[in-house]
Amino acid sequence: MKKIIFRKLLSDCLVFSLIALLGISSIIWVFQAVNFLDIMIEDGRNHKIYLLYTLLNFPKIISKVLPFCIFFGFSYVFIKYELRNELIIYWNHGIEKISLINFFFLFSILILVLQILLLTYITPKSQEIARGLLRTSDVDYFEGLIKPKKFNDNIKGLTIFAEDKNDNDEFINIYIKKRTNKNKFQVTFAKKGIFEDRGESKVLVLYDGESVNNNNNKVTNFSFAKSDFRLGEMESHFIKHRKLQEQSTLELINCIKSIYLNQKINLLNCNQNKPKNVYKELFKRLVIPFYLPLLILIASINLIITKENINYLKFRYSIFLLGTFTIVVSESALGFVGNLFLKNIFFMLLPIISILILYFILIYKFKFNKIRI
Repeated sequence: MKKIIFRKLLSDCLVFSLIALLGISSIIWVFQAVNFLDIMIEDGRNHKIYLLYTLLNFPKIISKVLPFCIFFGFSYVFIKYELRNELIIYWNHGIEKISLINFFFLFSILILVLQILLLTYITPKSQEIARGLLRTSDVDYFEGLIKPKKFNDNIKGLTIFAEDKNDNDEFINIYIKKRTNKNKFQVTFAKKGIFEDRGESKVLVLYDGESVNNNNNKVTNFSFAKSDFRLGEMESHFIKHRKLQEQSTLELINCIKSIYLNQKINLLNCNQNKPKNVYKELFKRLVIPFYLPLLILIASINLIITKENINYLKFRYSIFLLGTFTIVVSESALGFVGNLFLKNIFFMLLPIISILILYFILIYKFKFNKIRI
């Protein structure tokens, strides 16, 4: 009987939390996808790359939203059960509150493990794959690079400007500056330009123009009636090296080990003199998830007091504010992480200490005082 009751309560908590998680994450993802759409169009990427890139950012959004949804979902279900007098039925059937607290605390450990897995492997890997798509993809959405009356320099070494665009999709008075290196560039003017399909790519065909070449201050020019302009192997300004957020957790741990063992190791983004950013990333992946069990315990405080209590609403608001404050602390603690490991220990142990304090307070309240409702 006890197992059935616990599973039913847990099922309701998980269903509501999951609905909230998917709903909020989807809303954030849509807004983020709109921003990525501008980036993709201006950077000349096709729709397949855009779609995969936005989808691969979804795990990162979930990892950010999960703590709030877990706390909000569990609190809502506990309050709903109390208002519907369902908890009273549990207590009348001999269910001890401490047993229920222990059940949800053990389940919070599972949520902790899943969040650590999400932050240490799935999210960094998805971020690496997403950025890898942009690193290896071609700039093939060439038409998005030309917007009338707007200079575009998203392609490395290339600046494009068109005065206008007519009803036939022809660009009027085009200016193109292509820089090969520091001492070599080409400037092209054309009265008209239009895109044409050439195999699997598009080519900008220019009409009635002139090109000026500068090679080590030696200037040459020639006129043309028709000329094809291709992107070739030109690159965007997109950052090609891996960011810290995309590196594996093992690499970051090896970076910290090399600092304290005085080992010389060649790792990307591993600044042994200033490891602050590495500490922050590891803190985000390995420490912040420990706030999840704490949030579930805070939500469990709703089981302490019944709705008949005159201060019931005050308790509810206080619990919600405490949970919100905990979420804020978990995120803002990143700002206090520094270059010295010893100074970071307090913030690393803070969630664990808070969990132990709150858990033993609940045990004392429910077990040693023998409180049953």
